[in-house]
Amino acid sequence: MSNAQLHDDDFYAWTHEQAELLRAGKFADADIEHIAQEIESMGKTEKRELVSRLRVLMLHLLKWRFQPMKRTASWEASIRVQNGPVRSPQG
Repeated sequence: MSNAQLHDDDFYAWTHEQAELLRAGKFADADIEHIAQEIESMGKTEKRELVSRLRVLMLHLLKWRFQPMKRTASWEASIRVQNGPVRSPQG
């Protein structure tokens, strides 16, 4: 089965095969084009995740700051997960 066909038919097997080829230094046998595409895709995914987490964090921090009477445990939990412990403005 060709690299391209394995990539399309059994992605998991393709990733293992490509990792083995790279570790063995068999770059000529590796599916360089698909490897490059997958690395780019992973980078885009990581960036989207970061933007999403920052958006949630900013919204909950703004709510925490400007709606103190409506504070909920879920806001605090979200802030902790995204950024660490909630700190008071004084310290």
